[in-house]
Amino acid sequence: MNIGFDLDRVFINYPPLFPTKLIDKLYKSRDDEDLSYRIPALPEQLVRKATHLPFMRSVIKDNMEFLKRISKNENKLFLISSRYKFLQKETNRLIKKYNLDKFFDSMYFNYENIQPHHFKDQVLKTLNLDIYIDDDLSLLKHVAKNNNKTKFYWLNHSKENKILPKNIKSIFKLEEIFKS
Repeated sequence: MNIGFDLDRVFINYPPLFPTKLIDKLYKSRDDEDLSYRIPALPEQLVRKATHLPFMRSVIKDNMEFLKRISKNENKLFLISSRYKFLQKETNRLIKKYNLDKFFDSMYFNYENIQPHHFKDQVLKTLNLDIYIDDDLSLLKHVAKNNNKTKFYWLNHSKENKILPKNIKSIFKLEEIFKS
């Protein structure tokens, strides 16, 4: 099975003391119909770089344990992150610190600074994934329209009940992808 994963809030936590809603508000528009993300200006990039230092980005232990287990099977695993180019050095540090490169067959990063939903849509089309997991519901709604053969899973940290398109399922833990 070909399985793709996002990075942030799937395997790596957001930094402490920064509320998720604030990060999302600064990062993207909330309109699912006209989705857009922004590349921060230089002063904000410096702050974002500081919040991407390894001690600010802890691993999500249950999800890493799940990754270790399924990487031993015959699955092909792909990491697909829309992190922008200005975070390349910090991202590489995190990948090495948590040995993520040992579990994935390939890793894709948005170092060309494409809009994240367009970047992920392009990568998903080339990989022909069976399953893709992400915590960004707006992004999932966008890519699900264009990738009918892929099953999408929204890693729903808020445990909100939302009406979802038929090829997106809400999960609270990664193990649930094999239960549905």
